[in-house]
Amino acid sequence: MPGHRLFAALYDRILSGTEKAGLSEMRAALVADARGRTLELGAGTGLNLAHYTDAVTELVATEPDPFMARKLRDKLSQDPPAPGSVEVVEAAAERLPFEDDSFDTVVGTLVLCTVDDPDAAVREIARVLRADGQFLYLEHVRDPDEGGLARWQDRLERPWGWVGAGCHPNRDTAATLAAAGFDVQPDRGELPKAPPLVRPLIRGSASLPA
Repeated sequence: MPGHRLFAALYDRILSGTEKAGLSEMRAALVADARGRTLELGAGTGLNLAHYTDAVTELVATEPDPFMARKLRDKLSQDPPAPGSVEVVEAAAERLPFEDDSFDTVVGTLVLCTVDDPDAAVREIARVLRADGQFLYLEHVRDPDEGGLARWQDRLERPWGWVGAGCHPNRDTAATLAAAGFDVQPDRGELPKAPPLVRPLIRGSASLPA
């Protein structure tokens, strides 16, 4: 798969200020709810790894960018997380190589902004989740106020994508999840110490109706 060598090399440094300003704590609070067989989408360089608990019996981390995946494997070898079984799979969120109803938890943090087809990715999440499963998400999104910021997110979508390795700052991820049948009641907030264009944030747990 094509990748972004420079972006992968700089990713942790780019996010370091945001992580220290509160994003790391947000990750910890979200990932603490993961349980059972867990799938993390777009695991990147592994910034969530330290926050998994032994309530996760098996962790499968997908990452389509080969340069990110290399850093992820390096981090796993140097500092293994709490789950005893961890596997890295180089796969896109829109084409997950897993059977239906095969995960208790799916985790996605700052990933649905970059996938090529968010509708397909969310359908895949719904497909691989078990009936009582949960999707834990933390995503920067389109500003809910259709005023100035949302318009700027639209205007700068393409140049921002060049800088951010395909990141789209104007995606309405809550609506995408709802359209796929998820029960979505997100907490809204802001990505700390981040550019205004990607500051609006949603996070929470989404499930499918029984």
